[in-house]
Amino acid sequence: MLAAKLSPDGRRTQRIRCHIRGTLEYMGHKLDIRILDISRTGMALKLEGWIEAKRGATVAVRCAELGHIEGSVRWYRAGKMGVEFEQTSNSVAQITAYFRNFHRDPRNLVPA
Repeated sequence: MLAAKLSPDGRRTQRIRCHIRGTLEYMGHKLDIRILDISRTGMALKLEGWIEAKRGATVAVRCAELGHIEGSVRWYRAGKMGVEFEQTSNSVAQITAYFRNFHRDPRNLVPA
């Protein structure tokens, strides 16, 4: 069995810092958020308030750059939340389009 290669901070995928404003939706509640960083598999959020989502809960993020994307809460503390994307063909296409349109660095995270 092969071990996953981790970055120096222990993450499996490279993150790109950003400051995207959006909305977090959970069980009919909406909360303003800012996306702090994003990768092919998830994102870190700064919440502008409190929401009752726990680890494993399904949430949705809406913003102009990504549209509507769903994921699971991986962690939530001190006003910040980690969300792992659902690996559907739609979410993969949205993330791929985001990196192609907003991060043109040749070392970006999207395979050619």
